[in-house]
Amino acid sequence: MHGSRENAIVRGQSFVTKGPTLLWLLTAALGWAQQGTQQGVIHVDVDARDAPRRLIHVQLHIPASPGPMTLLYPKWIQGEHGPTGPIADVVSLKFRANNKTIAWRRDSVNLYAFHVTIPQDSTVLDAAFDFISPADAGGFTEGSSMTTELAVLNWNQYVLYPQGTPADQLRYQATLRLPHGWHFGTALSVAKESGDEIEFQPTSLATLVDSPVSAGAHYKTIDLGVFNGTAHYIHVAADSERALAMPPQAVKQYKRLVAEVGALFGSRHYRSYHFLLTLSDHVASFGLEHHESSDDRLGERTLLDDDLLTFYSELLPHEYVHSWNGKYRRPTGLATKDYSEPLRGDLVWMYEGLTEYLGSVLATRSGMETPELFRERLAYVISHLEYESGRAWRPLADTAISAQLLFAAREDYSALRRNIDFYGEGQLVWLEVDTLIRQLSQGTKSIDAFCREFYSGSETAPVVNPYTLDDVIAALNRVQPYAWADFFRERVDTIQTGAPVQGIENAGWKLTYDDIRPGYWNTTEDQDRTTDMMPSLGILVKSDGLVADVVMGGPAQRAGVVPGATITSVNGRQFTATVLREEVQGAAKTSDRVELTVRSGEYTSTRKVDYHGGERYPHLERRAGKGDMLTEIVQPRTK
Repeated sequence: MHGSRENAIVRGQSFVTKGPTLLWLLTAALGWAQQGTQQGVIHVDVDARDAPRRLIHVQLHIPASPGPMTLLYPKWIQGEHGPTGPIADVVSLKFRANNKTIAWRRDSVNLYAFHVTIPQDSTVLDAAFDFISPADAGGFTEGSSMTTELAVLNWNQYVLYPQGTPADQLRYQATLRLPHGWHFGTALSVAKESGDEIEFQPTSLATLVDSPVSAGAHYKTIDLGVFNGTAHYIHVAADSERALAMPPQAVKQYKRLVAEVGALFGSRHYRSYHFLLTLSDHVASFGLEHHESSDDRLGERTLLDDDLLTFYSELLPHEYVHSWNGKYRRPTGLATKDYSEPLRGDLVWMYEGLTEYLGSVLATRSGMETPELFRERLAYVISHLEYESGRAWRPLADTAISAQLLFAAREDYSALRRNIDFYGEGQLVWLEVDTLIRQLSQGTKSIDAFCREFYSGSETAPVVNPYTLDDVIAALNRVQPYAWADFFRERVDTIQTGAPVQGIENAGWKLTYDDIRPGYWNTTEDQDRTTDMMPSLGILVKSDGLVADVVMGGPAQRAGVVPGATITSVNGRQFTATVLREEVQGAAKTSDRVELTVRSGEYTSTRKVDYHGGERYPHLERRAGKGDMLTEIVQPRTK
């Protein structure tokens, strides 16, 4: 919005009808014919008045020349690390030229490509389709994004683009219609609002796709202030009016976050920044980064529950850091020319791992979480990495390269498969980098110095500055000389069977276990509806007794318990999480085994688990004679 604060303020719309009327379609067609090509600008008109019914109506007006033409639907979506463009939800596709319907054919290899032939004397191709937002809340933006009360609109789902021109060179003029009474927020610059229509300023396809719109009947915009002339906002859409009530302390913490991030990186590469926070139990739950905004989705009552607000405190900091690490500086394999070019995830362990580390640190520096919670999260990550047998065959690098497969992988045998470890393990790798810089510089430098070296510079509007691993290593050596190439080769490319605890130990702490369940562990179980006994029985169980995963070679797996089976009783008592824990604790005091009755398919059997160690949960404990770097790392940098 070019730094203009008034354009970012939430707006209301007024509509009378639902869905595209015949009059509207005729008027739009006449308007397109009069507009001409406007120097090659593609017009996209999105009618979201049927969003409460999960239907979006799209009209496109595309400059064209007579002859064959191929149009593409976005397939590889930045930030989602895979070919997640929801092409199956595009329906009722039609093309017209010279007021006549023309035939189209889908490419038999690239199912995201459509071939048409533009007739003679035609300079414009009109396209129309509807988009169905799924009811299923799973997945990223291809999952549910709409309820009767709100919608998150991602432009990649509503555009076609000509093959052969890079996304940053295609110009789009977008308009949007919303249901009556709805308000909206976005990083896009608004040209004007007239009646039932919001018209955005022309921009590149790359910027359009990178600038989602959140909207809803229950909506609130919170001004986080101006820093160095740049405005920041949180736009909150919720399924109820009550859910919008962000506690004053949380507002202060988000303002502190903006200040802390500025202190860390030293400059900002956006015109204004917008957190698009969606609160609903009926849309996909995740965070997705954009250059000037983030698409952050949590449960409806998150702001009303202090424990939930704290538990999810790292989501917005993580996505905000991505504006620097992932958007402004982007691995070359992810800096693609358009959305048909595959994303290569070789450096996703840095893209996500460093962001995970910095997001966690910044959440603590901003007061969103305590240093104790910061340590509990680290202990949780290390503990689960320790029990991954998949570490014996798959290096960290392969989890990054295979991101598009692992995001969609099943939960069963996750420890054997290895999961998206480029988050948690990547975080531990960058913690070790931070501690090494501190040790080698005798406390005069830290990861903060690397962030200023690698991500800083003059403040600019959004640009992409690609990087390679060699660039990362060179920047680290400018901050603190070390054998960084060897370091990353060992930590990332080499199989490491043990969890990477070197950073924790460098920081003056160590991992220990006892039978006291940490608060973070307990909340994680509540949110996931699981009983997590991976460090003890070697088993992860859903609330209904379904075995989600086992530790290979662990007590339960040795007894024959497999993922997909359902525990119906423990030592003769009907299964509940409480009963399972009590019986495991009792077995620690006797020589009795834990007997699990399990149902697998049509058969029931009893599995005698030879385990007597009681419950075990991870904690970080101070190492004698070592300085406490962890506490220093999370100290605020601003007042």
